[in-house]
Amino acid sequence: MQHTLEWKVRIHLFEDDEGTTNAHLVLDTGTTALTSHGAAHCHPADANVPEIGDELAAGRAMNALAQQLLKAAERDIQGMGTSRPGGREVSGWPT
Repeated sequence: MQHTLEWKVRIHLFEDDEGTTNAHLVLDTGTTALTSHGAAHCHPADANVPEIGDELAAGRAMNALAQQLLKAAERDIQGMGTSRPGGREVSGWPT
């Protein structure tokens, strides 16, 4: 039987009073929710392009979420008492 799931990701982007674009990300797996955050601030010498701030903040939040997922997978593998093939780290396993 094939294993199929659908996880939902919500990203809320907003700019604060100092001009920093913030991203709040929530991953809902159906059984748990993980959250992460990212931020981007436009340098005063750069052109103000809101889309770039959105992309940077969201990308940083997604990167933080990815790190959380990899750490959770490593904990789960260790919890099963199984050894890693060749002693490799989980993050080095092919995906």
